[in-house]
Amino acid sequence: MAAMYRLLMGALCVAATATLAHAQAKYPDHPVKVVVGFAAGGGTDVAGRVMAQKLSDAMGQSFIVENRAGASGLIASEQVAKAAPDGYTIMVGSQTTLAVAPALYKKFQLDVVKDLTGMAMIGISPLVAVVNADSPIKSVKDLIAEAKARNGTMNFGSGGVGTTPHMAGELLAFNAGVKLVHVAYRGEAPALNDLLGGQIPFMFSNLSVVKGNIEAGKLRALAVTSTKRVPSLPNVPTLSETFPGFDAATWFVLVAPTGTPPDAIARINAEAKKIVATQDFQQRFDQLGMIPDQDRTPDEINAYINAEIAKWAKVIKDADVKPAD
Repeated sequence: MAAMYRLLMGALCVAATATLAHAQAKYPDHPVKVVVGFAAGGGTDVAGRVMAQKLSDAMGQSFIVENRAGASGLIASEQVAKAAPDGYTIMVGSQTTLAVAPALYKKFQLDVVKDLTGMAMIGISPLVAVVNADSPIKSVKDLIAEAKARNGTMNFGSGGVGTTPHMAGELLAFNAGVKLVHVAYRGEAPALNDLLGGQIPFMFSNLSVVKGNIEAGKLRALAVTSTKRVPSLPNVPTLSETFPGFDAATWFVLVAPTGTPPDAIARINAEAKKIVATQDFQQRFDQLGMIPDQDRTPDEINAYINAEIAKWAKVIKDADVKPAD
């Protein structure tokens, strides 16, 4: 009897292991929810939807985008952090959501390092410093000289406190040793309208938002905030050419709750890398003014997020940035 019992238990263990391995190999075997912490139509949403559709096509299951806006993406982040770590609830994280907002909004209990883990990089959205085409400011050097001449009264606009364009302005002020006055709008569109109307002297904006106005000659691009020049604006310098190491581009990444099975993370990472490497994906991102990013492992993604958290925490402290009411 004892021998038979051991044989039976052994068979059950083998069957259970085989069933688990089969289930993991089939991941995903039902639809995956992809949470976006901003309203539809923004940069994070657009990048997430492009990747979600490609993952659906590649993996034979639906990747369904769900928008849950609020508190610079922290409401969505908390929702995902508390979800079952099974690979079926993931999130499109961004520089704002994962590296800036947690340092600004202390009332939220999210600990990005402990509660979320990286799955795959999607890409980055370079920012561009722009002025009205009629402005006498024609370069970064001119911009800094004008800021010094205005002696701490020069305004710049952004789509809100803690957004990447806002933080880019604070980082520029810190590097240049000047004082700039931030004017927070309810989104990039109204800030852009005031820039076009001459109410503010300059702003940082996601390239995808202002690319049309630059091409139409309504805005002048002074510099991009990525570490490399942007293919669609080859003659526009990077800020890192003036301030070595300057990097304030918005990045987009897929993250999941901590504890998500490594096999699920590895599968998403592998498929996303293949997708980002395709000509179709790269052309789509180029049209959007974004740059694909495909070469990071999950561990490298986590290290990158941790470094970004430390970097922006310092900027927030040095610039004494306060959260929006």
